[in-house]
Amino acid sequence: MSQTLAGAAAAVPECDGDDALVSAALERTEDFGLLYHRYLPPIYRYIFAQVSSREEADDLTQVVFVRAFSSLAGYRSKRASFATWLYRIARNAVIDARRRRRTTLSWDGLPEALVAADTPGPDALAEDRERLARLQGLLRRIDPGKQELLALRFGSGLSAREIAPIVGKSEAAVKKQLTRTIATLKELYVD
Repeated sequence: MSQTLAGAAAAVPECDGDDALVSAALERTEDFGLLYHRYLPPIYRYIFAQVSSREEADDLTQVVFVRAFSSLAGYRSKRASFATWLYRIARNAVIDARRRRRTTLSWDGLPEALVAADTPGPDALAEDRERLARLQGLLRRIDPGKQELLALRFGSGLSAREIAPIVGKSEAAVKKQLTRTIATLKELYVD
């Protein structure tokens, strides 16, 4: 069962010495090892509870501590405790791993995925295949960035909010570009 971020953070008692250890680690990189040894077990358990294998948990735990080490200068104790900050990094690593595991549908597989199993007859099936072939041709002609947005939205089923950080745009920009791309495809399809 997956722990929540708050529940996971509660699994590690706040250590009064964390800020001192962070300061020490900023001065001497070897001192980061103390933070690593303190937080390795709970971070690993948090990640392992959410992934499919020990190997993936090992890899993601390593990613978390590498990211934490490289970002340590950006940590601010006024914003959050070190434990909270570290769990946020772990949470983002797990989310990133989930996104990478999402299956996508290639444009070539689109006709079979969209054709209903109860298509009435060969004529209707031929018409469906013809329409889908035309749509595939239009999709191949549009900008690769727009193809990616369509694949993320319709192939992977992601919302504009989920797509935005993937492509490095705001949610509003993603929504606008998707709307415009779909409108353009409709115009081209009708012509």
